[in-house]
Amino acid sequence: MARFQSLKKNSVLPGFGLSLGFTMFYISILVILPLSMIFLNSFTVEWSKIWSTISDPRVVASYRLSFGASFTAALINVIFGVLIAWVLVRYRFLGSRIIDGLVDLPFALPTAIAGIALTTLYTQNGWIGKFLSFKVAYTPLGITLALTFIGLPFVVRTVQPVLQSLDHEIEEASASLGANRMQTFVKVILPELLPAALTGFALAFARALGEYGSVVFIAGNMPMRTEITPLLIMTKLEQYDYAGATAIAAVMLIFSFILLFIINLLQWWTNKKIL
Repeated sequence: MARFQSLKKNSVLPGFGLSLGFTMFYISILVILPLSMIFLNSFTVEWSKIWSTISDPRVVASYRLSFGASFTAALINVIFGVLIAWVLVRYRFLGSRIIDGLVDLPFALPTAIAGIALTTLYTQNGWIGKFLSFKVAYTPLGITLALTFIGLPFVVRTVQPVLQSLDHEIEEASASLGANRMQTFVKVILPELLPAALTGFALAFARALGEYGSVVFIAGNMPMRTEITPLLIMTKLEQYDYAGATAIAAVMLIFSFILLFIINLLQWWTNKKIL
């Protein structure tokens, strides 16, 4: 109690009441109010119309594609993002700073430009696509590729600080006790990286789920095959079907909340196990 009073007395920020009030106001204006309008606007029509919209086979196929491609892309980013972060932190080589800067390129690059560039590269007559024996552009594989591109920085930048703070002496102690490299990684390094990797996965997954610009060009937008849910939402808006658009968006929002809640539970369980 005395420690809490000391922190309160020496705080450089305004008092708890004022800070909390401003925080809640800011979050309400930017997050809670816009999200609540999605549900309120959906229920401006009767339930039967909402259900027919969100359960339409074309819409269900877009759910399956969006969630499946986003999950796959986030999983790929966790594997290779951890590897890239490891190389950038543990090794110094010519061009390492350039590679470190290129990791942030998807943050700065307009997503439409990324989509056009990937489509140009991976079409069947593209610079890379013409050498491949399988089709990439205008397939679910192309969509996954685009989502992997835009989600990579989230994993690298989340894992990188953890690796930088990891004490090398712990690894040396593990090796001195007879552990091989794999045992050291699994028993010593991985438990430290796992919470950050899960956070990076959640961020990359959430980013990929709502992505539109980089995907719409390389997807081909074929109904029931390569049509993502954000594109269907845009189509509904262009048809002035605002209730239908917000109903589909509400479904995406609910499932996103559920998945992110599960990931947060895994993070909590992992941190508790480590402690």
